[in-house]
Amino acid sequence: MSPPALLLLLGLLYVLVFGGLSLMRREGSPTRLVIEGAVCSALVAGLAALTGWALNPALFLVLLYLLTMRGRLLVDLGNLLARRGHHAQAEAVYRLALRLWPDEASRLIVHLNQGVLEVHRGRLDQAIALFQQVLAGAREGYLGVKHEAACHYNLAVAYQRKGLDAQATLEFNTVLDTWPATEYARYATIALERRKGKNTSTGLPGN
Repeated sequence: MSPPALLLLLGLLYVLVFGGLSLMRREGSPTRLVIEGAVCSALVAGLAALTGWALNPALFLVLLYLLTMRGRLLVDLGNLLARRGHHAQAEAVYRLALRLWPDEASRLIVHLNQGVLEVHRGRLDQAIALFQQVLAGAREGYLGVKHEAACHYNLAVAYQRKGLDAQATLEFNTVLDTWPATEYARYATIALERRKGKNTSTGLPGN
């Protein structure tokens, strides 16, 4: 098989695999990934056909991954900075991710992590607004179930810190309904048990 044909085949397989994963995660149609993957594959294969120089197949796949997953890779970097306490740098990375024309699922994931950062900063109103925006996108089918569960959990935490107990309890329970097997369901169960124990100790009816 000629190098240009091999690169085109690899690009097609990449789009099929990662597009299929996107559909399995309930992240909507992977149109952006298909377009970007197809255009990049055509350009690289065309360059190989015209010049006789072909990019190493492994490097080509890395290039495709960096291009199509740029938003999520930047989210991972922002999360790393946030965990180390570099909140301003993390926010700058999240903003960069939003400026790089991410797909809808990646955009919602960025907003989710921006909301988590706002919770850590104590900006609860801003965090709640971001989480509600993310959940609106989830209802339209643009967010995977794991991230949806994470959003409900972090929204519950934000409500709890604001003293909005009824809303917090509702969101903790929604985590369990969304995906009982996720780690966020375990955290939500612990939070609900603590709330139930607190209500019992003060003579209040449990939720």
